[in-house]
Amino acid sequence: MRGGADAGVKGLCLAVAWLLGMAVHLQQAQLPGEGVHAALIVLGALLLGFGLARRGARVWLAVIGAALTAFSLAGLQANARLAQSLDAALEGQDLVVTGVVSSLPQLTANGWRFRFAVEGANLRGAAVHLPASLSLGWYAGYAEEPELTAAQKTLRAGQRWRFTVRLKAPHGGLNPQGFDAELWLFEQGIGANGYVRASREAPATLLADDAGAPIERLRQRVRDALLAKVAEPRAAGVLAALSVGEQAAIDHDDWDVFRQTGVAHLMSISGLHITMFAWLAGLAGAALWRRSERLMLKLPTPLAARWIGLAAAAAYALFSGWGVPSQRTVYMLATVTLLMQFGVLWPWTLVLLSAAVVVSALDPWALLQPGFWLSFVAVGVLMASSPVMSEREPETSSLRRVWLALRDGLRTQAVATVGLTPLSLVFFQQVSLVGFAANLLAIPVVTLLAAMTVQALNVYLAWLLSWPAAVWGVAAAPWWAQAAGLLGGALLVMPLPWRLRWLAVPLLLPLLWPPLQRPGAGQFELIAADVGQGTAVLVRTRHQTLLYDSGPQYGRDSDAGQRVLLPLLRSLGEQRLQRVMLSHRDSDHVGGAAAILHALPVDELDSSLEDTHPLLALASARNVSTQRCMAGQSWQADGVRFSVLRPQAADYDRPMKSNAMSCVLRIEGATQSALLTGDMEADQERALLAAYATALKSDVLLVPHHGSRTSSTPELLDAVRPRVAVVQAGYRNRFGHPRPDVLQRYAERSIEVVRSDRCGAWWWHADGAMSCEREVEARYWHHWRDAR
Repeated sequence: MRGGADAGVKGLCLAVAWLLGMAVHLQQAQLPGEGVHAALIVLGALLLGFGLARRGARVWLAVIGAALTAFSLAGLQANARLAQSLDAALEGQDLVVTGVVSSLPQLTANGWRFRFAVEGANLRGAAVHLPASLSLGWYAGYAEEPELTAAQKTLRAGQRWRFTVRLKAPHGGLNPQGFDAELWLFEQGIGANGYVRASREAPATLLADDAGAPIERLRQRVRDALLAKVAEPRAAGVLAALSVGEQAAIDHDDWDVFRQTGVAHLMSISGLHITMFAWLAGLAGAALWRRSERLMLKLPTPLAARWIGLAAAAAYALFSGWGVPSQRTVYMLATVTLLMQFGVLWPWTLVLLSAAVVVSALDPWALLQPGFWLSFVAVGVLMASSPVMSEREPETSSLRRVWLALRDGLRTQAVATVGLTPLSLVFFQQVSLVGFAANLLAIPVVTLLAAMTVQALNVYLAWLLSWPAAVWGVAAAPWWAQAAGLLGGALLVMPLPWRLRWLAVPLLLPLLWPPLQRPGAGQFELIAADVGQGTAVLVRTRHQTLLYDSGPQYGRDSDAGQRVLLPLLRSLGEQRLQRVMLSHRDSDHVGGAAAILHALPVDELDSSLEDTHPLLALASARNVSTQRCMAGQSWQADGVRFSVLRPQAADYDRPMKSNAMSCVLRIEGATQSALLTGDMEADQERALLAAYATALKSDVLLVPHHGSRTSSTPELLDAVRPRVAVVQAGYRNRFGHPRPDVLQRYAERSIEVVRSDRCGAWWWHADGAMSCEREVEARYWHHWRDAR
């Protein structure tokens, strides 16, 4: 018995050491070469073998060996993927590529997006090497309702095409507590993004209709049939998401409801669906297996059920797109099945950790995904909280069995809700307070799905969301509060005496009400968010928050408000905006405003928008006070003065370009000052100088018009004399912002220029410290590590 216990402890130590080795690897900004990793993995394997072969104190050698092996194995995989990176010299070139459409094409607002498995490529007739997998767009144009061309309408998974494309390295916005798009692309093995170009020399040509990807072709036929035959489009979208993994088919408004009611995990193919499918297949397989004595003699029914469930799970995961969450679940089920096959009887903690080791060995970057932790912690808390049955349940009536099943279901859902709440706050800074009630109905409805029930589910969820305080949001907590909260959640669901469970309360409090960091009186902090080609700046004083512009609209159902600003505001603990200022009507400045107005209370909206603009109507409907921004307006907040310098009142009475109507805002604290300029151009800069020649000096300048040639005149730079100039512009944007000659003007005056495409989000703290998110969170998979 003692030997078995010692073996269990040793196994736990080795598993934890392995995961720690992986975690250390994932914190690296740069990686050593493959030779170093190869040497380390040999050393780790030797230490692991030597430590396991000896007893007693030698086990620490095995622990070090496990950590080294994990670190090196992850490094070898990472180096292999980095070797598939796009050559910088090929960015923006017209490349002719031949390959196969390797994924289910997704129809966006203005065309297709799909993955493309490259078979060959050339540049002006010379062969070039490209990453094996590309993410391509084939767009119909930028009209309100673009029409697909005849060739685009024929696009199907599995076809071989020849395209002329322009590519760029994977590059996404990087913001505090935000989604790391570059990590996601890296984990998916996508080496470049790009789009198909119209070309007379090498037009898009279909070379073969059935060149591969048979499963993807079948998925597309099922997806298209669902969307065509289910009368209700929103129900069809959910059905397509759950049958073939087509999450893009779900309506944008439905996604918002699913997220805020805590059931979004049910609407994408995740570990829950794969595991449930495996369980149902195992039950059915076991029932059939018991009908054959010969089969039961060859393989016991419980073991056969495991293998049948695993096979069904793998098939479902393949058919639903073989997404990374599905892969992780299949690997976990396979680990448990193999352990059972070989008669290994380990404690549940060791089984769970073994599955985590296998998953991380095959996909090291899974440890950075919320889904990984939510899946494993959900299983863990359910196992840990399961009461020990001291004796067999006596025979009961059918009615009592139904009651017991309902009671166990309620208990399971309650345990999962309580146990996962701390983790939800760590990852998302919010938790649905109606999630328990939502999941009680959503889980059986989604598991046993039909179009009619989906429509009823949407009505039910919308009703829950209308409850007061349906969603609880907090600021991102410091690491110690996160650790304490996770421990508190574990204590709360474990089958322990209540006198011990009460210890969870003080442990959870710092996570539920984390300390908020705000500037002092007379100070402010400024965050220039990384929104791509657009502007969005957050200004926070002691008690108030102002949002200057709201970034671009990325597509019909996607914008910077939803994807960048709301997560950023949640991470800061912002539940309300005292003021939103929209400098002018261009979509790269107001594209995210609707999402902000829908999601958060806003006291006042200042803008230069025309009276008929839809955003003003929305603001009125949301009881938001609105006013025009005009020179001469000013107010104070916590000892910080805000002054509007443009436009002039008379500008509203004459025809002006939208850029010319940009609201210009100067902010001055006790020791800081900033000038936010929108897209004003040279004429407006001259007018600004004429009115405020001696009052423009500021520490920080938001570069006018993203660094366009139409702005940043020498006279303005001489008057403002900033220490830092911030350019918010997208990577390799089609306008060429910021222009080289404009950057030269700043360089000539020794003004430091910070670019969002290289810096990520730029944070100017109240104490004067400045930081780039790409420097603070530098990782080897990030495209730019030189933030300036």
